[in-house]
Amino acid sequence: MPASPSTARAINDRLALRLLQQEGPLTAGQLKQLTGLSRPTVADLVERLAAAGLIDVVGESGEQRRGPNAKLYGIVADQAHLAALDVRTEGVSVVVADLLGRVLAEASVPIGGETGTGPAVEQAVALVERTAKEAGVAGLHTVAIGAPGLIDPATGELRDSGGLPAWHRRLVLALQERLPETRVHVENETNLAALAEQRDGVARDRDTFVLLWLGHGTGAAVILDGVLRRGASGGTGEIGFLPVPGTAGLPSAVDCAGGFHSLAGSAGIVRLAEECGLALGGAGDFGEGGRGGAGLVRGAAEAAEVVRRAVAATDRVAEAVAATGSVEAGSVPEAVAVREASRFLDALADRLAVGVASVVAVLDPGCVVLGGEVGQAGGTELAARVERRVRRMSPLATEVRAGVLGGEAVLRGALLTARDRAQDALFAPRQPVDQQRRRAH
Repeated sequence: MPASPSTARAINDRLALRLLQQEGPLTAGQLKQLTGLSRPTVADLVERLAAAGLIDVVGESGEQRRGPNAKLYGIVADQAHLAALDVRTEGVSVVVADLLGRVLAEASVPIGGETGTGPAVEQAVALVERTAKEAGVAGLHTVAIGAPGLIDPATGELRDSGGLPAWHRRLVLALQERLPETRVHVENETNLAALAEQRDGVARDRDTFVLLWLGHGTGAAVILDGVLRRGASGGTGEIGFLPVPGTAGLPSAVDCAGGFHSLAGSAGIVRLAEECGLALGGAGDFGEGGRGGAGLVRGAAEAAEVVRRAVAATDRVAEAVAATGSVEAGSVPEAVAVREASRFLDALADRLAVGVASVVAVLDPGCVVLGGEVGQAGGTELAARVERRVRRMSPLATEVRAGVLGGEAVLRGALLTARDRAQDALFAPRQPVDQQRRRAH
C-alpha cells in the first residue's frame, strides 16, 4: 500500500533533517542529489522545514555565485539545548550542548562516599543548573544520564542495585522534579560507551560487537544487528558477576567480588602490577591524591596509568629492535623493567581473554572492543595480546580492538542519546490542526 501524501512528506522531511545533521549545511541542489527527490519536492520540504523553524539559511555555497540555489540550509541549533551526565560512585560530570551536539559548557564535581544522599543529590542538580547558566541556556529540552547499575526495561528507571550509592536513583527523580519541562532519560553507562564507540569511535564499521568496559569496574554492552540488547531484566552485560578461575571465591547476587570484576577491575589490575614487580612510583605519579605502592588509590585512572606505562616500556623495546636489530639495547635496570612490563601485560591479557572468550562462546559477535580508561591505555598492544589468546581458546574468529574514547565514552554516548531523543521529538511529523481536533474528541 503506497504511503499517503502526509506520510510521504514526513518521511522526506526526516530524511532531509538527518542529512543536515550528518553532513552539515547543504544547498537545495545537494539535498536533491543526496535524497534522490525531485527539485519541486525538495523546494517544498525546504519551505516547510523553514516555516516550522527547524532549518534556516546559514550561508551561501562557494560553488554558486548567486540565486536561490546558492543558499546553504542548516538545522537551527539553538532551537533546543541538551545536557549529558556521567554519574559515577565518586562524582558527576556534565556537558551542556545545542541541538547539533556542540558543547557549550562542561563541569565536574567530586562527591565523596561520606556525603549523604540529600547533599549529594543537591550538588549534582546544582552542577547541572550552574553549567546550563554558564552556557547561556534558559532551559534544557532533554537530559541523558549515564550511570552504573541496571535499567528496568519496562520502566526505563535505574533499579536499586546493591553496592551503588543511594543518591544515584534519587538524582533522576530530583532532576525530573527540578526541571519539570525537561525530558530526562537514564541509561547504563557501558551501553552509552558502546553507542559512542559505534558512532564516533573504533566500531563505526560494526553493527554487531561487544564492548568490554574496563574502568573502575567492569561491564559489557551487547549490540547485535545494530540493536542494543538489554535482556529480560536489563542485566545483559553484567560480566563482573561472571564466575572465573583465579579468584578467591564466587560472586554473590549482591557482590561481584570473586567474579570477573576481581580479575579485571582497577583494584585487581593494580594488584597484578605489584605482583609482577612493576614499579608503581611515588605520590603524585597518578595525579592529585595519588599514592605509591600498595597504598595506591585504586581507581580507573590509576589502573590505566599502570597499563599505559607498561605499554610504553614494551614500545621502547620495539623501537630499539627496529633501530638496531637487537633486543639488548638499553641499561640492565631498563631491561628488567621491560621484562616486568611484558610479564604484566601477558598476565593481564590472560585475565581479559577469559572474559572475552566467555562472551564469544555465547554471542559470537565477531568483534570485541576493550573500552574504558584501561582499554584505551592498553591500545593495540594489549588488544593484540588478548586476541591471540582468544584465537587459541575459541574456534570463532574474533577481532579484538582497543577503544579510542576511553572514560569520555560515557559522556559522549549520553550526549548522542540526548541529541537523538531531542531531535526525534522536535522532528516528529506535525499533524494538521483538523486531525489533532478529531483525536481530541
